[in-house]
Amino acid sequence: MVWEKVKVGLKESLAASTYQLWIEPLQFVQLQNDRLYLATPDRFFSAYVKQNYLPAIVDKLQENGLAETRVVFCEEKLPLPLPQASGKSPTGTQLRLPSVPANNSRSRALHPRYTFAEFMVGESNILAESACRSMVSDDGLVGPCLYINSDTGLGKSHLTHAVAHQVFAESPMTRLHYLTAKQFAAEMVSGIQNRNMETFKRKYQEQCDILLVEDVHSLTGKKKTQEELNEVLDALIKSGKRVILTANSAPRELQGIDHEFVSRMTSGLVTTINPPDVQTRTRIVEKKAAQQQLFLDEEPIAYLANYIRGDVRRIESALVAIRARARLNGGQVDMDLVREVVAAVVGAGQNLTTAMISELVGGQFKVSVQDMRSKSRKRGIAFPRQVAMYLARKFTDQSLTDIGRVFNRDHSTVLHAIKVVSDRQLRDTSVNAQLELLSNKVKQL
Repeated sequence: MVWEKVKVGLKESLAASTYQLWIEPLQFVQLQNDRLYLATPDRFFSAYVKQNYLPAIVDKLQENGLAETRVVFCEEKLPLPLPQASGKSPTGTQLRLPSVPANNSRSRALHPRYTFAEFMVGESNILAESACRSMVSDDGLVGPCLYINSDTGLGKSHLTHAVAHQVFAESPMTRLHYLTAKQFAAEMVSGIQNRNMETFKRKYQEQCDILLVEDVHSLTGKKKTQEELNEVLDALIKSGKRVILTANSAPRELQGIDHEFVSRMTSGLVTTINPPDVQTRTRIVEKKAAQQQLFLDEEPIAYLANYIRGDVRRIESALVAIRARARLNGGQVDMDLVREVVAAVVGAGQNLTTAMISELVGGQFKVSVQDMRSKSRKRGIAFPRQVAMYLARKFTDQSLTDIGRVFNRDHSTVLHAIKVVSDRQLRDTSVNAQLELLSNKVKQL
């Protein structure tokens, strides 16, 4: 049998203790379609063998004429080999196997739905999402440190939870520490008070493969904690480990944070999660409604997507309220109910802004806000941009300069846009009809 020949080769090339612990327990299942299936005691065992001894196994397969064969580990309930006398505790319980680093992973309680599969990707967050996937795969594309900033409720925590979920699923032996900056500070203070800082430093600097720290902005004014975390980042980055940090502000906007610490945090990719555009919000409404078994028609979905902006949690809150009220109403969802809920969630009297109008116009013309802010002069982008400027001037108190700033333009461009749209409104009845429709929608914002 080929596997027996492979084992003989591995026995000759590996230390006796290593072979006994990690190769001997592997059991041949079958060789089918260029795949060698090996049974292992559990997924942790599989992960460790895959990480440390798979290349040696593949080499031996090639030596035995199976160069194209892929090794597949299957977790079965197989008995682990009994350790030597020194491998047992006084009570006879199984101790950690030799040669295995202690996996002292520490993680916040992970939300079961905060996974990559549940994360709604749009133009506003695609870079952050792909960067987090890159950190999981450790392909080095974003550097050793990833810094994500956004306002509350836009997906920072969802992505960090997703990273932890994926790492634990794919590489359970990875030593991952996931905590908030305040928890890090509290642990450091405890280490100082208990005169146990060496253990604290060793834990984060030497016994960590991935570090996730949320809300680093909360370290404002905490100089000692900043220094300690800065040391940790320095040690991890130099040793090729991975770090993900989140905050509510861009690094340059952080107040009371040491310059050297900011520099260390920005040694890799810095990315911002912006509020989702109306198309993304529509998909979020549809998905979250389906999760709650709430079946909505196109009109209420569009209404929710158009009027609940920013914090995505507010969409979920609105859907919960709609579902609860619908139950009292015999399960029926009408637009009056939806409007009442949205008014309660959003609040009354929100100030109309150019940004809000640009989103509405972009949704009407199927153009993203990013496109309207770009330098593109294509007709399909330039005209919606001009319409948004025209409506912003008509319905807001913002100055020409403020309106132009939203689109990366100056005040003269805004004046030109207003003239172009006004002229076309007089000459083209379809444009006039579009402007009337949009004006009515703007009034409802």
